[in-house]
Order: sequence, then C-alpha cells, then structure tokens
Amino acid sequence: MKIVVIGGTGLIGSKLVAKLGELGHDAVPASPSSGVNTLTGEGVAEVLAGADVVVDVSNSPSFEEKAVLDFFTTSTTNLTSAAKTAGLKHYVALSVVGTDRLAESPYFRGKIAQETLIAESGLPYSIVHATQFFEFVKSIADSATVDGVARLSHALIQPMAGADVAAQVARVAVGEPVGGIREVAGPEVFGLDDLVRTGLALRGDTREVVADPEARYFGALLGERTLLPGDGAVLAEQKYADWFPLNTPPV
Repeated sequence: MKIVVIGGTGLIGSKLVAKLGELGHDAVPASPSSGVNTLTGEGVAEVLAGADVVVDVSNSPSFEEKAVLDFFTTSTTNLTSAAKTAGLKHYVALSVVGTDRLAESPYFRGKIAQETLIAESGLPYSIVHATQFFEFVKSIADSATVDGVARLSHALIQPMAGADVAAQVARVAVGEPVGGIREVAGPEVFGLDDLVRTGLALRGDTREVVADPEARYFGALLGERTLLPGDGAVLAEQKYADWFPLNTPPV
C-alpha cells in the first residue's frame, strides 16, 4: 500500500516510515520540508494522489492557546477534505490517552477538536491514543522546574518508547479502520513525579523533584487515573530502565 505519513520527518513519523517500509509498504514522509503543508494546503492533494492510507502524526509547533487550536482545526480540515477527494480507504491520527479528560488544557482542547473533525468527516478512520513517550521525560521535568525544583503531580502514568508508539500506529494503519479509538501504552505504571525522578537520576541530574497535587500538566490538573488507558489497551513490552541505556538522551 501507499501510506502517506504527515509529520513523517519527526520523532514518531520517521520511526513510522521506517517501520512501514520494513513491512513492505510504500511509506511517503510528508512535511513542510518536503513541500507538504497541511496548514496552507500546499502539496497535500499531490502527495495523497494514489495513496491508500494517510497517517497524521504531526504536532503543533506552538502550544499557545489560539495557535494550537488553529493548527489542529485548520490542518485537519485541509487534510480530511483532501483525503475524501483522493478516495482514501483509511485515515489514521495519533493522539493522546486521556485527551477527553483534559479539556482544561488549551493543548488538549486542540486535540479534542482534531478528533471531532476526523470522527465527523465521513472517512473510514482510526485514532490511536498513546501514553506519554519515554523521550519526553526530561522536557516534562524542565517545564515543571522553578528555582531548581521540579514540581509534578503524583498522578499515574504508563509511558512507552517512541519506537513502540510507531510500531502500534503502523499496525493500525495497515489494518481495517477501527471507527474509533485504539489505546496503546507501556508495560509499567509510575507516578508522574516518580517517572521524572527516575529519569533524572539515570541522567545524573540531581535536581529535586517534589510531588505537588496542584501541579499542572499542559495546563490541566490531574486526577489519579487521568493519564491511564482503559481496559483493552495494547501494551508494549519495553520498560523504561531497559530503554534508557540504549537510547541517546535528548538534550
């Protein structure tokens, strides 16, 4: 199959393109650097011509409230319209476990809008809800740090490796449309503060991590299970402590 990957040069997109190639599919990475811009519509119709499936793993370059909402609504509207015109058999998008429970967050309001547009598009579709990626543990710590102390909720989280996210998205993309949401997650449950504490210790980062029930996550307060998948989620096998030594930590 010809499968177009929107955001195909990013962290997940590049891994997804490689995985689909391994499975014998013609995976086409599409991004502004390749002349495909879903915000302006430039190159979208051309790259989707002759495709069977499109997978959107792109993300907003800005998390500012208006910018993130504009990104997800405009890009998704352009992409679903072009997908219908091209007669695609399957529209796949990557989103986040707990999105529907995080409407307090401007970022997740953007994701909710994206998912709603896809569900109402009339296209055969699948939405993959993944938990947080191992690759982003340090950036979570950095965003939560004030005066050398990282304050984070103790809410439970079940993170997974980016490569496992890509593998699960690939599996969905080459299968029949779900017509709803497929949840994927890692094999271990951590408190968010404990995950960050573990990640920083593995890096030799000695900053203090404090559990704070008032700490926000992308602007939203968390309940204990807000970030956990439900029953029936597909679980990857790779554990954080096994993944870390094999991956160069992002700066």
